[in-house]
Amino acid sequence: MKIGNVEFGDRPIVLAPMEDVTNPPFRKCCKSYGVDWMYTEFVSSDALVRNVEKTKKKLQIEEGERPVSIQIYGKDPEALAGAAKIAEEARPDFIDINFGCPVRKIAGKGAGAGLLQNVPLMEEIVRKVVDAVDIPVTTKTRLGWDEDTKHIVEVAERLQDAGSQALAIHGRTRAQMYKGEADWTLIGEVKNNQRMHIPIIGNGDITSPEIAEEYFNKYGVDAVMIGRACIGRPWVFKEIRHYLDTGEKWEAPLLGEQIDILRSQIVEASDWLDERRGILHMRRHMAQMFKGLYNFKDLRIQMLRANTLEDLDIVFNEIRNRYC
Repeated sequence: MKIGNVEFGDRPIVLAPMEDVTNPPFRKCCKSYGVDWMYTEFVSSDALVRNVEKTKKKLQIEEGERPVSIQIYGKDPEALAGAAKIAEEARPDFIDINFGCPVRKIAGKGAGAGLLQNVPLMEEIVRKVVDAVDIPVTTKTRLGWDEDTKHIVEVAERLQDAGSQALAIHGRTRAQMYKGEADWTLIGEVKNNQRMHIPIIGNGDITSPEIAEEYFNKYGVDAVMIGRACIGRPWVFKEIRHYLDTGEKWEAPLLGEQIDILRSQIVEASDWLDERRGILHMRRHMAQMFKGLYNFKDLRIQMLRANTLEDLDIVFNEIRNRYC
């Protein structure tokens, strides 16, 4: 797979853009487990052109992350073009446009997946952004707004014709949010459409190496994208890559090693933000990592109430004593 001048290896594995998840510390951790391509958290175009400092902080990328995309969202073509120019100064490999976020505060205001109700505006946005920058522009979207508007085969053609150099498709509609099963049949139709020549990245419900291999083979996608499955489990990228390359399973870290990985991320998140916000940022990872441990309720409550690394270390030591 190739986008612009960036060559990817065989069957790339991609880290999906996720708000409050794909920050620099988490991306660094995922990169250490072999992810092939990463996205930033999504960036508001309106806030970026207004020079909002909190938004500008999301543009921070490092050389070791490459290839990396900065993803922008909004509904005004001029604002998105302006934001793309600003984002380009951070020297990402690609600019990505978010046409897939389903949450009400985004889609309900006509941005993200809300734009699936106005495909001509999606096309205009892509053209404006492509004209504004000198690096490849890619897009990410869903199958449609709801079950009655799953027009992704046509939408994909139109985005490609507008200048998108790759397209990631989440196999759900906006109405589904994150419920139900992702439908990959339409993703496969897009990929196998003879009019399409850009890379197609499939997203949705890739939770194991076996599923990743099955979907590569069955639907012919150029890459698979991992979202929620890597929260609290960043080594999933190595599990998948090892299986795709060798056909054998890679043994995930033992619980004690997982705690060390988590703690390191918390330290880096605290350095990136501050201790309190860094810990808040990592709570969803903590909740997922220890999911399923027997008789864990008391420690879970204590862990999710902790506001300092010192308090968390007490919990982590108790987890080691009980379960390792």
